Amino acid sequence: MNKDLIVNSVRIIILILFQVLILRDINFEQNTSKYFNIIIYQLGIMLLPLNLPTFIVFLVAFFSGLIVDSFYGSIGVHASACLWMAAIRTFVLKLLEPKSGYAITQKPNSNHLGMVWFLQYSAILCFVYLFIYFTLDEFTWVYIGTIMLKTICSFAISIVLIFLIQLLINFKD
Repeated sequence: MNKDLIVNSVRIIILILFQVLILRDINFEQNTSKYFNIIIYQLGIMLLPLNLPTFIVFLVAFFSGLIVDSFYGSIGVHASACLWMAAIRTFVLKLLEPKSGYAITQKPNSNHLGMVWFLQYSAILCFVYLFIYFTLDEFTWVYIGTIMLKTICSFAISIVLIFLIQLLINFKD
């Protein structure tokens, strides 16, 4: 279990550093930059072990979001979106559970559960995260069109990067 703790801690730290030091400063064309945000650090929360208690997942999600919030200057927005994603994670895992169930040592990645399963799992959680994030960022339903446009555009680019990171790193634990 200590190996899993170290691997997950390092993974989350690297993803948060990549998010706040590199992805935060990427600017697209001036007119479209407000619709495209690359947010991938939530992959660290998605890849937490299946047998990890929900309370620990919530703590990791909250503190990960809070750290990112401190760099983005949006205290509470990332943390809230991470908490929502962590709450939905349990339902998504039950929704996508194989007929034989999950093994105790299984991890939610493509090596253990398959590429299609991982794409469904990460797509649902990424979309939920981005929708909540942009909803809280706008803080009104008056801009629901803008919220949905930002969510869809950011989802398209973020899920591709999440998928590529999953393929490149090839988590073999």
